[in-house]
Amino acid sequence: MASRRFKLSAVITVFVCAVVLISLVITNLLITETTSDNIENQLEEKAVIVSKTVAESRVVQNGLQNEVIEGDIQDYTMAVQEATGVWFIVVMDMDAIRQSHPNPQLIGQHFVGGDEVRALQGEAYVSRSEGTLGESLRAFTPIFSREGNQIGAVAVGISLANVEAAINQSQRQILIGSLIGLLFGIIGALWLARYIKKSLFGLEPYAIARIHEERNRMLDSVYEGVIAIDKQAEIVLVNQSARRIFGQAGLMHREPIGMDIHDFLPGSKLDQVLTENRTDLDEELELNGVSIISNRVPLVVNGEVIGAIATFRDKTEVNQLANQLTGVQMYAETLRAQSHEFMNQLHVLLGLIKLGEYDQVKRFISRLVDHQAHEVGNVTRHIKDPVFAGFVIGKMSYAREAHVDLSVTCETEIPAPADPAVTHELITILGNVIDNAVDNVLTADQQIITVEFSYIDELLTMTVTDTGTGIPAGMQEAVFEKGVSSKEGHHRGFGLYLTKVSVDKLEGSIEIDSETGTGTAFTVIIPYEAGGAGND
Repeated sequence: MASRRFKLSAVITVFVCAVVLISLVITNLLITETTSDNIENQLEEKAVIVSKTVAESRVVQNGLQNEVIEGDIQDYTMAVQEATGVWFIVVMDMDAIRQSHPNPQLIGQHFVGGDEVRALQGEAYVSRSEGTLGESLRAFTPIFSREGNQIGAVAVGISLANVEAAINQSQRQILIGSLIGLLFGIIGALWLARYIKKSLFGLEPYAIARIHEERNRMLDSVYEGVIAIDKQAEIVLVNQSARRIFGQAGLMHREPIGMDIHDFLPGSKLDQVLTENRTDLDEELELNGVSIISNRVPLVVNGEVIGAIATFRDKTEVNQLANQLTGVQMYAETLRAQSHEFMNQLHVLLGLIKLGEYDQVKRFISRLVDHQAHEVGNVTRHIKDPVFAGFVIGKMSYAREAHVDLSVTCETEIPAPADPAVTHELITILGNVIDNAVDNVLTADQQIITVEFSYIDELLTMTVTDTGTGIPAGMQEAVFEKGVSSKEGHHRGFGLYLTKVSVDKLEGSIEIDSETGTGTAFTVIIPYEAGGAGND
């Protein structure tokens, strides 16, 4: 059974309240103890001051020396007691006989408590004891005559019940303050939880963790390499496929996360995507000899560029896939075109048979057999690369289906290339040029295309000539740019761009000879290294 998951708001509220409560309890204990000590010290100090004041009084000193009426001591101490708010003031002589007391009936009796002995010996101090009025905090001060002889002592008492009451009142105030602080802590915790949850789009922590884990799993399962940078151009994400490609390029000598993109991949151009807020698609880059096809896009949130991300794949793998797709597409087109031709030929044969023209049937079949043998035999006899030969035959069938006369002439034998990857580039070059030529002749008076091959001095020359509408002089250089086309319509301007990319990769050249209304000739010259006998 899965463990119970608590909501983020509940967790934040409980933890904040717990922290506030613990803080308030500790503070309350410290303040209470300190406040209690301060209150007690203040009351002790008050009692000491009052006792010293009484001991220094001339009325008290003269009264103990019988220089004034003894009752004056009682009147004086009662007045001071009322003014200061102490519990009692007792003046005693050297025999500990009371000369004043809040209860006049106790005057003349011995002082009760047993803690007056040290005061009668000339010592001032504070003690706690229980007397006739109850338990009290007492401040004793000896009384001396003007000649310096001790003539008695004074005891000033403060009820311990009053001390406890003052301490309790202070504690209640501290407790009320703590409860108010706890209330504000709860309100703050609730507000904080709501704010954080809103910032997290209402997601709970376990949901965020699940999304993060799913994202990592998805990125690592993607076969394309993925690398992302933040606004400061620091790498924040590299998936496993990217690490594999970087490893092939010898770039994984350091952990890329946290590095500046300029230091890790100087030629990535991700910084330009970041600063210029632009998108680059299907660009070829080279990483220490490893060719990749890259797409780079900015990451925009609320209209602000917060980073950039690049996805890429090893071009070798892309080429392998392209070869497979090209072969399948070529095979499908060839079958479709031949099937269409075959159905037309069957219709002709059926009509001749119904008419009883059996001699015409024989001649028609014989002509078909000779034409097929000549066309296929001519290509396969001169072009030794079976993949490239099959491609050319497929394009011938495609042209016939479009009612275009496509002829192929080989001035010399064309050997298979030493590098099989060259075949893919040749298919890209010739396929796009032929497709462009077919489009050009469809609206012309004559639909004729000628393709010529020659191989001399390790140079392969391919010339494609059509009788189409031609290319305006002002556009002959621009047609090799991405998205530029002399024809109207969407998704155009990519074929000749890919052709130029492949020609440049093979370090070849391509020239255009065209006049408006008379046709166009594309001449491609490629350095071409022939393979061994095993390629024949």
